[in-house]
Amino acid sequence: MISKKKAIIYGVILVIVTALFTSTLRIAIGDRVVISKEAYEGYKKYNKMVGLEGSIKEDFYQKTKDEKLVNGAIKGLFSGLEDPYSQYYTKEEFKRLKEQTSGSFVGIGVFISPSSEDGYITVISPIEGSPAEKSGIKAGDKIIKVDGKNVTAKHSDEAITMIKGKEGTSVELTLIRDGKELNLKVKREEIVSKSIDSKMLEDGMGYIQITSFSENTYKEFKTALDKLKGKGIKGLVLDVRDNGGGLLTVCNDIADELLGEGTIVYTKDNKGNTEYLKSDKEKLGLPIAILTNENSASASEILTGAIVDNKAGVSVGTTTFGKGLVQSVRELKDGTGYKLTTAQYFTPSGAYINEKGIKPNIEEKNPKKQLDAAVNWLKQEIK
Repeated sequence: MISKKKAIIYGVILVIVTALFTSTLRIAIGDRVVISKEAYEGYKKYNKMVGLEGSIKEDFYQKTKDEKLVNGAIKGLFSGLEDPYSQYYTKEEFKRLKEQTSGSFVGIGVFISPSSEDGYITVISPIEGSPAEKSGIKAGDKIIKVDGKNVTAKHSDEAITMIKGKEGTSVELTLIRDGKELNLKVKREEIVSKSIDSKMLEDGMGYIQITSFSENTYKEFKTALDKLKGKGIKGLVLDVRDNGGGLLTVCNDIADELLGEGTIVYTKDNKGNTEYLKSDKEKLGLPIAILTNENSASASEILTGAIVDNKAGVSVGTTTFGKGLVQSVRELKDGTGYKLTTAQYFTPSGAYINEKGIKPNIEEKNPKKQLDAAVNWLKQEIK
């Protein structure tokens, strides 16, 4: 129990902190600081937290570290949003977050996404040739433990940090597959993820697979598209199946190569402010079929909606994941940072797809037949 003397000390500390961070400071008299009633009402909600910190330091059976307590409190602030996409990162965690979009990192090589249905972390797909693929991890697997510690979709970023580590070390994952648990030990390696694969298909059709929207993706995409155009393609298949998304700016650049003048996506923030992302380059001028499935999320859905709503092509496959929220990632001066959901996005036609997804124009549930269905549509369009 906190003594009266300590409670007074914590109260004084709170008032001093308040004075440092508010412009409504009136006057300091001896040990007392006088502030406005409005400022006091705004900060007194932290009295309990300051008091509890004192209790922890006084009574916890081990010595505490201020940095860990503060980080825990800040993480709790973001956790209170009950949003799986908003997260505070320590310096090391934020460094790893930036690696995810750079296209090069040390890990096991797997794309994951929170599952809105069961609360588990869901494997979207292992990266081709990665330790994850070699160990037998498959799309649809649910990760429930990392090195014996329970993990959930709500704290997926924390789980990612645990999965990553030093090159050459191993991590043990407990998965659920087809209702059964299995344990896999996976060695960590440097992963250089190639996000674009392309080839010529039958009858002069081009094919480009986009596995993520990372920093190098647009450059790879432009190179692949130019090569296919140089070969005289008559139509284009884009494949974003099992693509969990990535950088909105990269998605915007890719859409700009395809659509001509039009709207790619628009967003609304909590104040009702609307921002439009537009395309303005020369239109590709070829029919486009984009392949989607239940693991096509975020930037993949933005690209799909842009193509379909601008009547540049059709979507083929199954309904997408349904992530219609925009995150802002910000780094703080001390190297920590956070990711915060700051807006909702809408397809050019005004559709809000969060937790709904985008239904395909041509539904084909059999993954082995989806590419054929896309090619058949392209053939009809160029007749």
